[in-house]
Amino acid sequence: MTLSANQWLPADVQEALTGRPARALTSGPYVALLQGELPPARAAVLCALVDGREGLDVIFTRRVDHLRHHAGQVSFPGGRVDDDDADEEATALREAHEEIGLPPASVTVLGRLHEHPTITGFRVTPVVAHIESGVTLTPNPAEVADVFQVPLHWLLDDANVSRATREYRGRRIVVHRFDWNEHVIWGATASMILDLKKILLGA
Repeated sequence: MTLSANQWLPADVQEALTGRPARALTSGPYVALLQGELPPARAAVLCALVDGREGLDVIFTRRVDHLRHHAGQVSFPGGRVDDDDADEEATALREAHEEIGLPPASVTVLGRLHEHPTITGFRVTPVVAHIESGVTLTPNPAEVADVFQVPLHWLLDDANVSRATREYRGRRIVVHRFDWNEHVIWGATASMILDLKKILLGA
C-alpha cells in the first residue's frame, strides 16, 4: 500500500495491523538492557486515532506531576492489566475511560502494535483504535493534566523525530523524541509511535 502521510484512513491502518500479534519488541533503547529480565507485569495503552483537519490525529495525555510512575510525562492512556480484564484491549479501553472519559462504545479497535518492555517493570501492549467524531474528552484531574492531539502525518515525518541520550544503570543509551509545541514525546511512547510508523510505512 502506497499512501502519502496524510491520506491514511482507519480502514488502512486496520489493514496494516491485521495479523500482527503483540509479541515482544526486538529493538529499542531498553530491550538489550532488559534481556533475561523482561518485566512480568502486563499493561496496555490506547493509541487512539481521531479525525483531524488534515487526516488522522493521535491523542496523547500529559500526566500530572505527583504520580508514582511517569509523572509529568506525555503518554497514551493506559495502565496495568487487571484480573477482571478480558484482554489487553479491555484494559486499554477501561483505562482510557478512567483517565480521559472516553466512552468505550465510541471506540473501534483496529489492532495492536508490538509489546514494549519498560524500565518501570511492565510489558506494555499498545492497542490502536479509532474514535468517532464529536466525542468530548474529560481528563481525570487526579491523573491527567492535559489531553492534546498531534497529526499522524506529522509523526510519520522523519524530520520531526530526533535523538537524545540518557543514562540508565551506568550506561548511556539513545532514545527518540518528538517536540510538539511545548510537549516532549519520548521514551516508550516515542518508541511505540516509531513502531506504528514502521508498520504503516514499511520503513
